[in-house]
Amino acid sequence: MFNPMSLKDHHVVVTGAAQGIGEAVARLVVELGGHVSLVDVQADKLQQLVTDLGASRADFHVGSVSDPKFVQHMVDQVVQKHGRINGLVNNAGIVRAAMITKMSADTWQQVIDVNLSGVFYCLQAVGRHMIDRAESGDTSPASIVNISSDAGRRGTIGQINYGAAKSGVLGITMSAAREWSPKGVRINSVCFGVVETEMTETIRSEKFRDRVMAQVPMGRFSTPEEASQPVCFLLSPASSYITGQYLSVNGGYTIGM
Repeated sequence: MFNPMSLKDHHVVVTGAAQGIGEAVARLVVELGGHVSLVDVQADKLQQLVTDLGASRADFHVGSVSDPKFVQHMVDQVVQKHGRINGLVNNAGIVRAAMITKMSADTWQQVIDVNLSGVFYCLQAVGRHMIDRAESGDTSPASIVNISSDAGRRGTIGQINYGAAKSGVLGITMSAAREWSPKGVRINSVCFGVVETEMTETIRSEKFRDRVMAQVPMGRFSTPEEASQPVCFLLSPASSYITGQYLSVNGGYTIGM
């Protein structure tokens, strides 16, 4: 029976893959029949994940997406080893909190470098490969999913750097979709609310939990496993006519046109 969510024979690069949403996405890609290249700065966690998934279905690359030379080298290695990249999940991100008047230039720049510039570097390097492949007559799937956040749509207190970066990710998504969709490369974004990961421990703490939960109609936070499913939907043939969009996955935290 045809399964529109199948990722059989798809090779997908997942950044920020050592934990949280990235790890969950990597696991689901493999369950759906795909192969993953995992990217993160945490070598030990990547090695363990490859052991869990199996070396025949996963490999890893240690480095920061904020380094364009590393990103291009990683992409070149993946293409050389596997022949092509069908999907990219731009998930790597960090949080460095401070109120606006107290945020240092370094704290601002660290988040911009990873959460915004890193998305651009990975999208650019993988996109060049996908376009070259399309121009050579290869019609195999090509999909990029950029991970954004409600912070990029509504703003956030104490994380103006994060909110700015995640808003920028939406702009990157729309611009790339306009340029590359005629080449058969689809680019979309997922805007998450609160997902139960290490990055959201503070907002899920006793101090903030009830206030945040009161704004979520579904009355709960998302698990990483639940968050991975819409990402894989956008990677899969099930979303073949979707590009340049953002999908809000937040339990109803934002509702509207």
